[in-house]
Amino acid sequence: MIKSMTGFGKGESIDSKRSITAEIKAVNHRYTDITVKMPRRYAFAEEKIKAAVKKIVARGKVDVSIIVDSLADGDTTIRLNTAVAKQYYNNLQELKDCFGMQDSIRLEFLAGLPDVFKTIPDVEDEDEITASLLQAVDAACARLDEMRIAEGAKLAEDLVMRGSLIREMTTQIAEKSDLVKEAYMIKIRDRIKDLIGDSIEIPEDRILLEAAIFADKCNITEELVRLDSHIIQLNSIIADGKRSDGKKLDFLVQEMNREANTIGSKANDIGITNIVLEIKSEIEKIREQVQNIE
Repeated sequence: MIKSMTGFGKGESIDSKRSITAEIKAVNHRYTDITVKMPRRYAFAEEKIKAAVKKIVARGKVDVSIIVDSLADGDTTIRLNTAVAKQYYNNLQELKDCFGMQDSIRLEFLAGLPDVFKTIPDVEDEDEITASLLQAVDAACARLDEMRIAEGAKLAEDLVMRGSLIREMTTQIAEKSDLVKEAYMIKIRDRIKDLIGDSIEIPEDRILLEAAIFADKCNITEELVRLDSHIIQLNSIIADGKRSDGKKLDFLVQEMNREANTIGSKANDIGITNIVLEIKSEIEKIREQVQNIE
């Protein structure tokens, strides 16, 4: 089954204390790269969240964003840091004495200084919150996978279509290549006639030898067979319902391009060259699409 590397999924979960929203965005990437953004107090669940995402993502850059809204009152405690407040007060008093200032140190000013008051979250049951987080993440993963599968189906359809076009064009090249030797023989005869006229009989065995040497140099049968084999393998990978293998498809496209280049360099025929250019154009389009496949 072909899957796209791009997609988006959103999932939610609600328990007695909190409402959780998980959003997952996936884009193209050579390897698997998962980033999780969520409140630091829930960092203990990060590895399990990544493991849940890896169940459906084999390759790609994935950003997981988790928002947790509290539904219960009093899930945090505000504490006064007396030691810090005293240090601020003493330092401010010293500053007053240094400059001979008469201003009073106001309570609201002192209370607003950093770390005088600290907000401390209540201790939570890690297993309980992890289960709630994973519920939202799993729901987001399911939506993400649906989108990636749907996009993958479109990619697969396009790849199969372009593969069929290439096979049709290789058939055209095979038909033209059979005529190249005959055309070369006619060309040799015409050139000899231009040089020596009709007064001397043209050595037919020599012409056949030259044509055979030319045909051997221009033989592209093996390349055509390999290119056709690559297209068959492309279709086989796409039809595989067990996994999406973008890396294998990427390698296969490189081999297809290699065969097309060899055919173009050996063919020595303008008609075949033009078809090869069309084939290379289709291979490039396949390559671009393969970059989106997991």
